[in-house]
Amino acid sequence: MIDFHQYKALTFDCYGTLIDWENGILEALKPLLLAHNSDLNDDQILELFAEFEAELEQGEYIQYREVLRRIIQKFGERIGFEPTTDELNSLPDSIQYWLPFPDTVEALRALKQKFKLVIISNVDDDLFAFSAKHLEVEFDRIITAEQVKSYKPSLNNFRFAIERINLPLEQILHVAASVYHDIIAAKSLGLSTVWVNRRGEKEGVSANIPIISQPDLEVPDLRTFTALISK
Repeated sequence: MIDFHQYKALTFDCYGTLIDWENGILEALKPLLLAHNSDLNDDQILELFAEFEAELEQGEYIQYREVLRRIIQKFGERIGFEPTTDELNSLPDSIQYWLPFPDTVEALRALKQKFKLVIISNVDDDLFAFSAKHLEVEFDRIITAEQVKSYKPSLNNFRFAIERINLPLEQILHVAASVYHDIIAAKSLGLSTVWVNRRGEKEGVSANIPIISQPDLEVPDLRTFTALISK
């Protein structure tokens, strides 16, 4: 079991960990794809999203808003339609409506009493600002891909955050739902990690590339995580 007393800062991935991005993605994409007679189910949509996003984030840096626009373009290429300008913008524009998981805000408020809270997210500054309003907590640091000019799982994003936090590695605990984007990279730099496995044993695929790593702690949600810290 992790000794939580040693940590002074908790770093969080945002989308998938704090914000329910899979529902957000599906609510944006399903009507669009249905309008073009697509028969893709939820799992297929999320699997393609993960594939397209990972591909686009590995190349030369482009803003996340543009990543999301190009994801729509790739869906069009895969299914056989040419997206309109409004359709290209529909996914990035939808982020302002993506909501936190039911346990997120309460957990963040409780954790804020004991730790510095830091965001490390693959997003643009202006897009995260929409989500920050829903999270209702003032973060001590917000590190975005736009600031670093690269996307997790690049180690650059974590090194940038560690430098800004200015604490020893052993005092920082990284909390994330994506093994691919977060857990492997954070562990490789010596950070302790908590995997928030929100899908649990749920069947189907997620919007993250499937990959295996061993976090220091696995929890099903932030409510459980907060309860462990409070013991």
